[in-house]
Amino acid sequence: MTDFALRRTMMVDTQVRPSDVTKFPIIDAMLVVPREAFVGADQLEVAYAGNNLPLAPGRVMLEARSFAKLLDAVDVQPDETVLDLGCGYGYSTAVVARLAEAVVAIEEDEAMVADAQGRLSAHDVDNAAVIVGPLAAGAAKHGPFDVILIEGAVETVPEMLLAQLKDGGRIAAIFMEGSLGVARIGHKGAQGVTWRYAFNASAPVLPGFQKTTAFVL
Repeated sequence: MTDFALRRTMMVDTQVRPSDVTKFPIIDAMLVVPREAFVGADQLEVAYAGNNLPLAPGRVMLEARSFAKLLDAVDVQPDETVLDLGCGYGYSTAVVARLAEAVVAIEEDEAMVADAQGRLSAHDVDNAAVIVGPLAAGAAKHGPFDVILIEGAVETVPEMLLAQLKDGGRIAAIFMEGSLGVARIGHKGAQGVTWRYAFNASAPVLPGFQKTTAFVL
């Protein structure tokens, strides 16, 4: 029988702590939330591997290092509301729900949304809701949000999404430029969102976050 609790501890000790993630609430959440409960049945044995985990075509669960470093950089507070875009089967939502007051998660696939909500309910995550819709559209009627977390990569972030951030809010995303990617944290102020480099990372670009190339004759 697989000892997932031991694997969870090893993940934190070998992938998270060595990456300069030291905030106790993040470490605690990643030690408590069972990652294996939020993957496909065929992915159980690799749930704690140190790489992005395929969930669906073009979609992954971020590897623990990148996910933890995004959380560390965006610094979710206990009284904040978070928008979790591309939550997959709900792992990121379950972790963030332990850090925030409330989480609104978005997925495009209805079956995945129902699956994620069921898994979250089964693990008593009662301060999060998963709703269906285009990732890039966000959830304006539930905002504005203190934090927006994008669970995958982007080439660009739509203005309609940035508009859902509160003044003083933060947004975390991995920007892909070709095969190279960098995680950046955006801070919203009077002049709009200012992006700052956080660390190197990579992931597939999510639907709706591609740059549109102008057609030239």
